[in-house]
Amino acid sequence: MLSLLYVLILSYLVGSIPTSFLVSKLAKGIDIRQHGSGNAGGTNVIRVLGLKTGIFVIIFDIFKGLVATIFVAKLMYSPFPFTNRTPFEDFTLVQILAGSAAIVGHIWTVFAGFKGGKGIATATGMLIGVAPWDILVAVGVFIIVFMISRYVSLGSISAAVAFPLTLIVRENVFKSEVEGYGTLIFFSIGIALLLIFTHRTNIKRLLEGRENRLTNLHLFRKKSPTP
Repeated sequence: MLSLLYVLILSYLVGSIPTSFLVSKLAKGIDIRQHGSGNAGGTNVIRVLGLKTGIFVIIFDIFKGLVATIFVAKLMYSPFPFTNRTPFEDFTLVQILAGSAAIVGHIWTVFAGFKGGKGIATATGMLIGVAPWDILVAVGVFIIVFMISRYVSLGSISAAVAFPLTLIVRENVFKSEVEGYGTLIFFSIGIALLLIFTHRTNIKRLLEGRENRLTNLHLFRKKSPTP
């Protein structure tokens, strides 16, 4: 059993597992950060090593967020070092903090010179554990934007913005009475701003028309005519 500090440290270390770096080293003996876009994320792995390898990396990175949120959070036993003034139960608050630590670990991994991925996959795993319905909407937005534009970065940014917007609409338009909305909305905006920050170079390239499209998927390949 652990105190909150140890839970945060362990969650950070789980998030810090440099999946793309390890996979690229094992598969091709390369540092993925020196190839493709230079990013240590699943999209760049797809670009450099192929779809199957990239999907494995993305799923594992999602799993890191889930592990921190669902399993590591359960290890805490000691009282909070502060008064919980949020509308969440103590365990839900620990989940939010642990998941956030895992996202930070993924972005600034201690195991690879503090240069990791952009946090989308790990944030997705964490949010599945905290707000599954809202993250489903965000994932849907990602898929739609990506299918239309073929920009993974634009889809990721759109999904990051869609998450807090979904909470706002559910609470204020559909009157769904989202549990812990008063706290969750600020947390979701903070996560969205962090993910937008990690995509700042992508945003610059998008505005300049220099961003790379992900087109090497079977979905976007034209079938060869049958002879």
